Amino acid sequence: MRGRIIYNPAAGPRDVHRELWQVRRELRRHGWSVDVETTRAAGDVTQLAREAAAEGLDAVWIAGGDGSISEAANGLVGSGTAMAVLPVGTGNTWAKQLRLPTYTLTHPFRLREAAAEQARGEVRAVDVGRVNDRHFLLWAGIGFDALVTSRMEPRRRPVKRLGALPYVIAAATLARNFSGVRTRILLDGRSMRGRTLLILVSNVQMYAFLPVVRPAKMDDGFLDLLAFRGLGPIYILQHAAKIFSGRHLQDPKIVHRKVRQATVWTDEPVSVQADGEIVGTTPVTIHVVPHALHILVPPQAPRSLFDEEGQ
Repeated sequence: MRGRIIYNPAAGPRDVHRELWQVRRELRRHGWSVDVETTRAAGDVTQLAREAAAEGLDAVWIAGGDGSISEAANGLVGSGTAMAVLPVGTGNTWAKQLRLPTYTLTHPFRLREAAAEQARGEVRAVDVGRVNDRHFLLWAGIGFDALVTSRMEPRRRPVKRLGALPYVIAAATLARNFSGVRTRILLDGRSMRGRTLLILVSNVQMYAFLPVVRPAKMDDGFLDLLAFRGLGPIYILQHAAKIFSGRHLQDPKIVHRKVRQATVWTDEPVSVQADGEIVGTTPVTIHVVPHALHILVPPQAPRSLFDEEGQ
């Protein structure tokens, strides 16, 4: 089998060039012939992934964070080339969602292990979302989280070494003055109105490091929309507490719907992010593209991520 490692050296808190040679040797033991391409500028991940698909490679292994993985997905959508991940980012939500080993201070060298587990896995077709001219693999956010993202990204490597702490500080600071916006949402033709703090449209169960959207499945032809209603920082704190307790989906102030398409209007333009990148402002339409991306799924990935009836 033929593959390619695409390494984004700007991702994450550390340089992993040397580890990638160990990864190559490990993949060779599993029957893969793999070369390495290193990005040099913004947009290179998408372009290199697109070129790999055009060459008919069996898989590309993205050595980067969630942003790099999202960029690769945009280059691979609609192709037969599968995507795998070597998690070297800060958050690594996608890798954690698949229960892949990720970097820790006590276990820093885990890329070879992550590569081997995916090499032993299976290829599955999953959905992606689309907002404006961009596909997303994890989620799109409208409102508060996009505001935090716009203040934080792009981050320099010293800031990335602090992990999620800078995001937490930024969120706490911005929450004091964020009161939400009047919103109208059209969900597969059905209208909903109210004042919202955040609208999350997700293709996965995890948001950051928490299982916020447990009903989500990556291949059921739907996206999961959560609308967090309320006015001001008190509601933000209440929603956060409910999420940490796991009781947020029973809260009447949090609306959950499975949708194929959602259009959002707000009384004033608010930011929209997709997989951690600002992609515009409202009004915006988001829709699902079913089974558009092939991924390598390790054996330990949660079965609840997939619609077994659809396989």
